[in-house]
Amino acid sequence: MVSKSTIANLFARSPFHALQTHMNHVRQCAEQVTVLFDALIASDNKGQAAAIEQIFALEEQADAVKYDLRAHLPNSLFMPVDRGDLLKILDLQDQIADRAQDIAGLLDVRAFDVPAGLDEPLAAFVRRCIDACVMCEKIINELDELLSVGFKGPGTEKVSEMIAELNKIESDTDSMGMDMTRRLFAMEGQISDISLMLWSRLFRDIGSLADNAEKVGNRLRLLIA
Repeated sequence: MVSKSTIANLFARSPFHALQTHMNHVRQCAEQVTVLFDALIASDNKGQAAAIEQIFALEEQADAVKYDLRAHLPNSLFMPVDRGDLLKILDLQDQIADRAQDIAGLLDVRAFDVPAGLDEPLAAFVRRCIDACVMCEKIINELDELLSVGFKGPGTEKVSEMIAELNKIESDTDSMGMDMTRRLFAMEGQISDISLMLWSRLFRDIGSLADNAEKVGNRLRLLIA
């Protein structure tokens, strides 16, 4: 558990630093999903188990920061951001880690075999979704700069461009996810109905990593609009 003194130090450095620390844990958690699926594709059971363990550990670390941030966030912050907006961003970030944990949990309790021909597009799909999470963290790390200019002026242009790039990445993942689903259901009759259902669920969960990253960006867009 993150100590009160640690949270105090985070706020002393920046009112956004705890949020950035949380997003750092979230991004690391999401990146382990790539490691997890690389291991699955390679039939590396030990690597898969290690990635699952890492995802759960990193999600727990993110939760520790989240709980302490919620508990110690002042009711009034002397900055041009409402407390509720900060908590909403925190919640959206948290959903990324939660979804990574959902993916890891499903792969932990059930053995999955990657259908023939889906290995390369699956790996590309996962990586593009993680690209969105990485970009999300980069945007969150710009909050200090935004604060210094009062969320106004030329300093917001860079962040707006980064959010536009995040939207483009998420759009790519939507297209890739649809392609994956079409490929999957073209195999109907070749794989079991339960496998069709569970792979479809996995595709949705993987895609939601990018969806939630985009939601963080869009929430920040509202703040600087």
